[in-house]
Amino acid sequence: MARDFYEILGVSRDADKEDLKQAYRRLARKYHPDVNKEEGAEDRFKEINRAYEVLSEPETRAQYDRFGEAGIGAGAGFQDFGDMGGFADIFESFFSGFSGGAPGTQTRRRGGPVRGDDLRLDLKLDFREAVFGGEKEIRISHLETCATCSGSGAKPGTRPRTCSTCTGSGQVRRATRTPFGSFTQVSVCPTCNGTGQVIEDKCEVCGGNGQRQETKKLKISIPAGVDNGTRLRVSGEGDAGQRSGPPGDLYVYLFINDDPEFRREGINVLSDVKISYLQAILGSRIEVNTVDGAEELTIPAGTQPNTVLTLENKGVPKLGNPVSRGNHLITVSVDIPTKVGTEERELLEKLAKIRGDRIGKGGVEGFIGKIFGG
Repeated sequence: MARDFYEILGVSRDADKEDLKQAYRRLARKYHPDVNKEEGAEDRFKEINRAYEVLSEPETRAQYDRFGEAGIGAGAGFQDFGDMGGFADIFESFFSGFSGGAPGTQTRRRGGPVRGDDLRLDLKLDFREAVFGGEKEIRISHLETCATCSGSGAKPGTRPRTCSTCTGSGQVRRATRTPFGSFTQVSVCPTCNGTGQVIEDKCEVCGGNGQRQETKKLKISIPAGVDNGTRLRVSGEGDAGQRSGPPGDLYVYLFINDDPEFRREGINVLSDVKISYLQAILGSRIEVNTVDGAEELTIPAGTQPNTVLTLENKGVPKLGNPVSRGNHLITVSVDIPTKVGTEERELLEKLAKIRGDRIGKGGVEGFIGKIFGG
């Protein structure tokens, strides 16, 4: 049994022309086969078109209201929109909002200034360079405005002429009539590619592009405390803009080389130091390396293996606040000898007697290991 056309469009029987048009647009967007891939969507789309085609014309609507679909014939005046050569234009007009613009709005004129592209450069730093920052010289390859033609692309002494196809607008328009009104499709002019100008005598230096690829040296400032993945923006050092547009920016992504001695955890520096078992037992003062140079470290008597000692304010400066620094955390390991000399052995055995330790299997070496939890 055939469905009622008003029901298909979801409108009342006294709906006016504008109500019909809005209902049709909404449903056409929803069920068009290019958007809706569900089974039955195409048949539903044709049904919607059929209903609107009949109800949008006063004469056929009057016949339908009086006699139903039989009163207008099975295919009177109906044309499948899916087969219409111009429907692609209508559909593009419907869905222009998908690219950021509202339906029916015109595309932006492309003949005006265009900002240059942003560029990315990956830069590797040594560990200490990342900690303390400083100046770094880099080389970048980017587009610069052609000095010969001042970016016009035209041979010196000549000027681009206004495009005759689009009369300088950079756009061409095509009107399409549909059952619910006339739509205008706006597209980029194929003659001037949207610039609004045609260059007849091209600049020999840049080939009419108005830009040239150039390599330049650049000094950039690295802040103290940067880490892997830190991104620096160098304003105005990207590609040059077109038609007097501003240049893009250069984004420098930083990656830190591993250091053979130091590691990093946030704003703290980590390292290891090995001491003798006697230094661990008796305590001592030793010299250790830090990112600032050599520093004296106090080893407390009775220090156990894997103890972590701290040198305050010898870590990484806080990014954006270099006065505030992290700490240097030093993990202590104890070097326990596998063999000892005769004199040293005798001394250790005396120590064992004083402590009341019985030296069994493993001898003195086992005694030393026992002292340090071995």
